[in-house]
Formats: sequence, C-alpha cells, structure tokens
Amino acid sequence: MGSFTDFLENELLDHTFGTGDWASPTHLYIALSLSTLDDTVTGTIPGEVTGGAYVRKICDTWDAASGGATENSQVVTFAQATADWGTITDFAIVTSITAGSGDVIAYGALTADKLVESGDTLKFATGDLDVTLA
Repeated sequence: MGSFTDFLENELLDHTFGTGDWASPTHLYIALSLSTLDDTVTGTIPGEVTGGAYVRKICDTWDAASGGATENSQVVTFAQATADWGTITDFAIVTSITAGSGDVIAYGALTADKLVESGDTLKFATGDLDVTLA
C-alpha cells in the first residue's frame, strides 16, 4: 500500500488553501526500489534499480478515488530483465521517466519482496498498486 510523499502533501495543501497552484503531471511512471522508501523521497530514489534493461514504466490509468484510496486500473509490465535487478521491496510513483529526475508523488512497499533475475519480466496486475490517504 502506498502513501503520498511530503512533496505532494505540501503541493495539495498549498493548492487547496490558495497559496500555490499544483497542476496534475502529464504522465505518471512506476519506479522500482531495492530500499525502503518514506515520505521524504524525491526524484532521486534510494536503491532504484539500474541496468539490465530497467526503465521506469508509464502508468496513467487509475481508478477514481473511493474511501481515500485508489489503485492502478491497467496492467504495468516492465521490460524483461537482461541482468539481475535484485530484490525489489518498494515502488514509487514519479512524474518523470528519467531516473534521478521528476517528483515522487507516492510510494509504497510491495506486499512481498520480489527477486528479479535476468530473464524475468516483472508485472503488476490491475489493482496491485494501491495508494491510500490516511
């Protein structure tokens, strides 16, 4: 289950109370991390996977929020790994496809860590990526 980052919380508060404007990003991308993420994560994601054909994956389709939660409404399939990626523990929802750039708007831990080795194709089924406001 994912949560908003400090960045997005501040942007939404400023927008809501008229001290700033926040425009929805054009696209959202899923990034994978080998490290535990928290509210302070930025465009540079600690432990983000590198190499082996890894690239952040676009995910622009989400369910309408209900009960303070939303989830992906499309399958998210990463390219087949051409080298070992390691054990994925967390995901981040980012505004840029380029590693080290953009803003992280939400993050979360996987339900179970996932070892990705050369030849594997990591996929999140519809509804696997949950983001909740608490």
